[in-house]
Order: sequence, then structure tokens, then C-alpha cells
Amino acid sequence: MSDRVTARCCIAGGGPAGMVLGLLLARAGVDVVVLEKHRDFLRDFRGDTIHPSTLTVMADLGLLDEFLELPHQQVARLTANIYGQSVTVADFTHVAAARPYLVLMPQWDFLDFIARQGRVYPHFRLHMNALATGVAERDGVVAGVQATIEGRPTTVECDLVVAADGRYSTVRDSAGLDSVDLGAPMDVLWFRLSRSRAAGNAQTGGYVRPGLFLVAIDRGSYWQCGYAIPKGGFERLQAAGLAVLKRNIADCAPFLQDSLDELVQWEDLKLLTVQVSRMPRWYREGLLCIGDAAHAMSPVGGVGINLAIQDAVAAANLLADPLREGRLQTADLAAVQRRRDWPTRVTQRIQIAVQNEVLVPVLASEASPARAKPPPLPIPLQVLRRLPLLSRIPARMIGIGVRPERVRSRAAAPPSASRTTRP
Repeated sequence: MSDRVTARCCIAGGGPAGMVLGLLLARAGVDVVVLEKHRDFLRDFRGDTIHPSTLTVMADLGLLDEFLELPHQQVARLTANIYGQSVTVADFTHVAAARPYLVLMPQWDFLDFIARQGRVYPHFRLHMNALATGVAERDGVVAGVQATIEGRPTTVECDLVVAADGRYSTVRDSAGLDSVDLGAPMDVLWFRLSRSRAAGNAQTGGYVRPGLFLVAIDRGSYWQCGYAIPKGGFERLQAAGLAVLKRNIADCAPFLQDSLDELVQWEDLKLLTVQVSRMPRWYREGLLCIGDAAHAMSPVGGVGINLAIQDAVAAANLLADPLREGRLQTADLAAVQRRRDWPTRVTQRIQIAVQNEVLVPVLASEASPARAKPPPLPIPLQVLRRLPLLSRIPARMIGIGVRPERVRSRAAAPPSASRTTRP
């Protein structure tokens, strides 16, 4: 027999979109349940960049100073070492935001922070080890979620289900909603390497050589690395052998050479199958999709988290009052898509252009001996190198995005003076 839980809103997925939306709705007095399928947030190789737009959201909530007390790193400029030439890709120092820089922070720390803030509000319920398996319908209308919570079959009955369960959304698929694949020319291998003395002054950024593209994120004691490969090229890379991959990494980023012995087997790397997709329609009666469930983004610019959190803020702004007052209409869900669909389309077009004009030529070029003359920089990078002030444009797109959202959902009541969290 299934357990039964009731709420105004049930959010499937405890990633950035789901957790921020849960916090905002609970703050606005909406009874909300968030279902996270894992027992904790401790998973590596997830997006770890907190954008200036998100820092502004934290400031809107009065949480920015407390948030920045968590261990983090600040990046005011993104640079790339391309064929031995340094190019400033994005200069954040001029963006109009509460803090004009990127914050690098493990995503589990960010999610734990949002969960702590949510638990301050009596309307916030977060269930861990809670797997949403599909929607529950009544007379053709989505009326809840079927889930397994701590191993027990559970039905969450609610006025609105929000699918925030990622690009391979179970909830979206169970509701019969489609997503259109827009194509991506690459996949990415993620891995960790210890930071050695040889790293010297190496910084977070991109490292490019003919045929090779690597991103290294400085985590203090280690590097989190992403190595781009042509779409579907993982099996070919495996056939060539791990030694070839390690040699390529060393050629691309020599400061990683001393740590490459840590890559012992292919299981030390995680393959991210890159997908760029978008739902033609994000909603049906009783259901709304946001974040990666509505629009999977390329890792270009690391903007997926930015878009997901912006979706959450817009959804809370438009839906908090109708939900709290029990008057939610399908037109309200359509309004969320109208608000966020255009920014998504513009951002994806930019990502696809960068993939086609920068990444594809790099990956298609032939690796050459160290003393051979490298190919010319892709044209967009030549422009940035000659006119460095233009780096403010990608900084705006990465850090703020198109049509940035501010928190406009009102707090129904101030949280308790005691910030003791509930289990």
C-alpha cells in the first residue's frame, strides 16, 4: 500500500533549479515538497560555477554574505591559453551584479546551503533518497507524483508538479512531453588530478593545442579537468589507450604532467555525453518543467546552472501567489515558459555558434609537433585578442545571461529567529 503525502507543490529533483525553487516557494508561504533521489548531494563532476546573477539572487534574499563565508574561489577573468597565446575570454569586473565575479564552489556545498535556508521555513520539506518514478494523473490532469521515499512507495498529491530532474527527466517522459535534440559536436571527459608544485601560477581556464581542448578548474588541492572529445569518440580514444590520452593532456596542459599517474584506469574518468535540447512546450495542466528537464545546455560557458536558477526565480515570481491561494491555472505555467523560452533560445544559439566556430575547428585540427607552427586562432578568439575590451560581452552573457531575473516573490512571513534546522 502506498504512503500519501500532500502539498501545494512537489518538485522532483534536488539540483540547483529544484532547490532554489523550493526555497523561494517556501519563503513565500507555499507548502512545498522537494524529492532528491540520492541520500546526499555528494557527487563529483557537476557544474560548480556560481554566476554573478546567482550571487545577485542571494543578495535579494539577504543571504549573500553568509553564502560567501563558505569556502570558495573567485574568478574575475576567464582566460584561455590557446596555441601558447593567452586570451582573456571573459572579463567579469564590469558586470552589473552584486558581486562582479564567478564563484567556484563544489555544487554539494551550494545545495547544502540552500537546503539549510529552506529548512528555516515551516512550508519546506526536503526528502532525500526519494526517487520520483512518474506523474500521478486524475481525469487526464497531473495531480501528483509517484515516488519511492526511503524504499516505501509514496504518492505525493499536489496542485503542481515541477520536473527539475535533469536532461533525462523521468517525470517529463512519464507525462508524455517531448524534447527536441538540437545537436552537439562533442562530449567531455571529467577527471581529478592533484595539484603539484609544477602547477606554479597556472589558473582556472582553458588550455588549447591543435586537436586538443582542456578546461582546468583550480580546486586548491586538486584540479577538476574537462577534456573535450569529438561526439561519439570515446570508444576510439579507449582503443588508442590511456597512455595516449595522458600524453595529450600533458601536451595541452604541461603543468598537469606530474599528476597524470593518478589516472590508472578508464573508471577514473567520467564521460559526460553533451546534449543540447529544448522542449517545444514546457508544461501541461498540473506540470511544469524547468532547468535541464526543459532545456539541456552545452557545457560551453558553464551557463546551465545559471539558466536553471533563473528558471526557478521566474517560476517563483509568477507562481507563488497562485499556488499559495489555490488558484493556479495552466495559463500561469504558460507564462513561465513565455518568460524563459526566449533567453533559453538565445543562449543555446550562442552556445551552438561557439561550438561550431571555435570548438569544432580546434578538435578537427591535427596535432602537430611542438616546434611546428600552430594554426591560426579561430576568428572569434583573434578578435578578442586584438580588442580585449570586447571580453566584457561574453562576460555579460556568461555571468548575467539574457533577461536576468530578480527575486520578486514576497516573503509571506519572516523566518523564525531561531535558525535551527529540522531533520
